[in-house]
Amino acid sequence: MALQNATGSILISIDATIATIEFGHPASNSFPAQLLQDLTKAIETLGQNPEVVVLVLKSQGAAAFCAGASFDELLAVTNEAEGKAFFSGFAHLINAMRKCPKVIVGRVQGKVVGGGVGIAAACDYVLASQEANIKLSELAIGIGPFVIEPAVSRKIGKTALAELALTAQEWKSAAWAQEKGLYAKTFESIEKLDKAVTELVQVLSSYNPEALAEMKKVLWEGTDHWESLLVERAAITGKLVLSDSTKKALAAFKK
Repeated sequence: MALQNATGSILISIDATIATIEFGHPASNSFPAQLLQDLTKAIETLGQNPEVVVLVLKSQGAAAFCAGASFDELLAVTNEAEGKAFFSGFAHLINAMRKCPKVIVGRVQGKVVGGGVGIAAACDYVLASQEANIKLSELAIGIGPFVIEPAVSRKIGKTALAELALTAQEWKSAAWAQEKGLYAKTFESIEKLDKAVTELVQVLSSYNPEALAEMKKVLWEGTDHWESLLVERAAITGKLVLSDSTKKALAAFKK
């Protein structure tokens, strides 16, 4: 199944009990609002499919995994309501991943920026290439990683989050991300990454689906308040994106 339009694409394939979701956008797999909505719906739908045991989340191409939010849509925000609505897209996606009863395996083949780091953090298990460096650039453009912070902190802790967020113009290596707990393993080539993903999900799909679903609940214990928290954080970011300094920084980054 494929959902394709000017705002990007979502490709869904199911092989036996393993479902693969592949998102894509011409601008380094960044996310406009519609693509966020499409991905959220795909995860919710597959989460309720009794034939599916495991989900694989990946992006198109061999370069960036995800460049975060669409700069074009950020620049187009004209009021707080629009800003909150846009960033709520990331809130709804992370909550959908959190509540999905299926284990989600992230396949991260390249660089990850901003909201993409949050998406990787919301996966239950992540395998990545050694080229999958990460950066939280939000403070450098006048906002902050407020919506994704709970997911990222849950994986790497507040100390590593501070190191990542406060050095907003610096890349952290895939090895750093693995050391801090964002990635479970890293691989020297995409071929080896894909082989490892295939082997992992085949093993996971052989487990008792009910046991996996219960394990997923355990992994996400204590996060029920995210339903409201992430939307509250979206409102904070939606307000900040309207500032003159942020608008200028976004325009400069786009160039």
